[in-house]
Amino acid sequence: MTAVTKVAIAGCGAASLAAAIPLAEAGVSVDVYELKPGLSALGSGITLQGNALRALGRLGVWERAAAEGYPFEGLTLRAPGPDAAVIAELPEVKTGGPDFPACMGMYRPDLARILVERAESLGVRIHFGAKVTGVRETDEGVLVDVGGAPVGVFDLLVGADGLHSTVRELIGIETQPEHTGMGIWRAFVPRPAEVTQSQLYYGGPAYIAGYTPTGEDTMYAFLVEDAQDRFGVSPAEAVEIMRGLSAAYGGPWNAVRESLSETSRINYTWFTAHVIDGAWNRGRTVVIGDAAHSCPPTVAQGAAQAMEDGIVLAELLLAADAVDGALWDAFHARRVPRATAVVEASVQLGRWQLEHDRDADAAGLIFGVSQRMAQPA
Repeated sequence: MTAVTKVAIAGCGAASLAAAIPLAEAGVSVDVYELKPGLSALGSGITLQGNALRALGRLGVWERAAAEGYPFEGLTLRAPGPDAAVIAELPEVKTGGPDFPACMGMYRPDLARILVERAESLGVRIHFGAKVTGVRETDEGVLVDVGGAPVGVFDLLVGADGLHSTVRELIGIETQPEHTGMGIWRAFVPRPAEVTQSQLYYGGPAYIAGYTPTGEDTMYAFLVEDAQDRFGVSPAEAVEIMRGLSAAYGGPWNAVRESLSETSRINYTWFTAHVIDGAWNRGRTVVIGDAAHSCPPTVAQGAAQAMEDGIVLAELLLAADAVDGALWDAFHARRVPRATAVVEASVQLGRWQLEHDRDADAAGLIFGVSQRMAQPA
C-alpha cells in the first residue's frame, strides 16, 4: 500500500514531472495544474550534469533526451582576448555513474516536451491554463481550488509552481527569492563545428562568457554581468548588448557574435537564491523545486535539484503507508541539507566573483565545486 492514491501538483516543470512520473508508474492518480496555456516553444539551453542525467534515466526518458540533446565529456577554459587562449582542458567526472556521460546540453523546450509526453503516456492529466488558487485541509485530505473553484479532494498537493510560487504563499511560507547581484544573457545560436563541449571564459567585461552545445547544429551562449534593468530592451537592442559585451572574447565567440540576430531567442534574467529553512510542508501540502529553493546557475544544478526533489518525494510516498510526520521527517532529512548545500555553494561562488572583480582564478574553484554538487545525493 502507498501513502497516496490521488495527488494534485501545481506547476508543470522538472520538479513536478519528476514526482508525477514515478507516482503514475505505480498507479497513483495524478493531476497537474499549470498556469501557462501550454508548453512554451521559446527558450534557450540547459546544461545537465551527471546527477540530472541519472534522474532522466529514472524517469524513463534518458534515451529520448540523449537523442535530442548533445552529450559530451570535459570542459574547456579559455582566456579573454582575440586569440581566446585555452587555459585548460578539464576532464569531467561521470557523477551520474558509468551509464551516463559527464554532461549534456539541450534545448529547454525539448526537455519539457519529453517529460510531458512521458507523464501523459502514463495517464497523468495535465491541465494547462489552470492556476491553483486555494488549499484547505479536510478530514479526507486536502481540498484544492483551481481558478477560484474546487476541483476535488486529494491525498496530497505538491507545489512545484516555480520561483514565485502561489502554493508557497497559500500555505503561509514567507521565504522569497532574493537577487544576488548578477544577471545573465542567453541566446540560442548555431554550433561551430569546433565546439564539442562546454567552454567558459573568465575575466574581461563579463564575469563568465560561455556556451554549451545542445545539438548537432545548435548551442546556447551566455554572458554573466552585473544585474541591470535590461528587461525593457527591444530584440534589436538585446543583440547589440550581447555583441558589445562579448567583443573582448575571441575563438568561437567570433562566430557566435556574427550569428546573433533578433531570431536568436535572446533572454535576460537576474540570478536569485533562496531556500526554505525548516519544513517545506504544511500538513498535506508541500513545495519542491524552485518553489522551495533556487540558486544561481554557477554550478548548473537548478534542474537537477528540482528533479531530485520530485523523485525522492515520490519514492517516499510509494514506500510509506501514510502521509505523516515520519514521512516528512524522512523527506526533509534527505532534501533540506542537500538543497541548502547547493544553494549556499552557488551563492558563495557568485559572491566570490563579485568581490574579486572577474578574477580568472574563479574557473578552477567553480569547476571543483560543481563536480562536488553533482555527486549522487
